[in-house]
Amino acid sequence: MPVSSGKNRGRKIGEERIILIVSDGIGETAHQVTKAALGQFEPGTFRVVRLPKMMTKQQLAEAVKDGCAEGCIFLYTLANPDMRAEMEQLVAACDAPAVDILGPVIDTLSASAGMVPLGVAGTMRQIDRSYFERIGAMEFAVSHDDGRGAETLDEADIVLIGVSRTSKTPLSMYLASRGYSVANIPLVPGTDPPEELFSVEPRRVFGLVIETDTLTEIRVKRMGELGAYTRRYAEPDAVERELEWARTIMRRIGCVVIKTGGRAIEESAQEILRYYNS
Repeated sequence: MPVSSGKNRGRKIGEERIILIVSDGIGETAHQVTKAALGQFEPGTFRVVRLPKMMTKQQLAEAVKDGCAEGCIFLYTLANPDMRAEMEQLVAACDAPAVDILGPVIDTLSASAGMVPLGVAGTMRQIDRSYFERIGAMEFAVSHDDGRGAETLDEADIVLIGVSRTSKTPLSMYLASRGYSVANIPLVPGTDPPEELFSVEPRRVFGLVIETDTLTEIRVKRMGELGAYTRRYAEPDAVERELEWARTIMRRIGCVVIKTGGRAIEESAQEILRYYNS
């Protein structure tokens, strides 16, 4: 029985009541639900106390015993089914008002999916941590796009280098969405790359190259979109010299070279990660 009504235990109207949040995690899920519910009551009606990291039945028994003596209301989120069953019995034994916040949802999803739930505490925090890591990686990629942030290049998991229109930025953003901190550095003939680039571990640097004809076509199309034309930018011989100069830099670094022409961003990213994680 997920909800137990309990007794008022003689408390006077207007007297503050204690809500005990019992959780095998940090109790954030129950806390958010409680905050939403408390918005329907006058301030001072209830006081919320968290009891996190309740990992054993003995801990539950002591918490319920003390809480019942104080006439508390129990709200609990326990991932382990045995712990949930124990909590249900304990609050029922002392007729305490209690709500199992997580259990009914897990049971409904389990029945619908035909799967046994993991019963592991703290999975929400793991999901949240992964989410915020991806957000941090995206912010890093934006602040280290197109050569920016060279002074903190050593903080990057992956550094992409290449001439213009070799998919540096799209690849950076895609890899960042996977949680990798990525910087990209444009290789421009006549302009030396930042010195910090040559201090980065070579296995973390990836050179992006593309066939001359394909790159020339991409650049011509791009200039048409911008309504501008620069002959040197899209002239095949100039493009070939630019690519050869970039390869010279890549050989100097000793990095892996990835061909991005005619490939989906996902394909290039998978090849990069295969080398990075090897």
